Amino acid sequence: MDDVDRKIINEAQSCFPITRRPYLALGERLGMSEEAIIKKVKYLKEEGIIRRIGGSLNSRKLNFTSTLCAARVPEDRIEMFVEKVNSFKGVTHNYLRNNNYNIWFTFIAPDINCIENALKDISDSTGIDEILNMPAVRMFKIKVDFEV
Repeated sequence: MDDVDRKIINEAQSCFPITRRPYLALGERLGMSEEAIIKKVKYLKEEGIIRRIGGSLNSRKLNFTSTLCAARVPEDRIEMFVEKVNSFKGVTHNYLRNNNYNIWFTFIAPDINCIENALKDISDSTGIDEILNMPAVRMFKIKVDFEV
């Protein structure tokens, strides 16, 4: 990853243009062409540095349920477990932590039953049965940018 990649990531995290041609607007802010931005973003996605570009919506206002999950996954099974978890569209974040419960992820779905069924599917298909389901009781929204 070079300095230009870092500039694009840092600028796009909180200031992604909501316009018909967002990459043109982003390029104008960074002194680059639209084509150069698109090429860089494509590369960053292919490399797995950027996983997703999209809005963050208030799930409660859409009548959805969210939960924070933590799983205890043996080191040699992490990749397989994460691949399964990430196959669900409702998974919005997935982190490796230095903790006994080493994989943490958030899950959003129409209701708690959908989440519980998905967690059962994850457990059944991976053999990992230590998955904590901690539904949101109170919502705290913070702005998080990761300086690259």
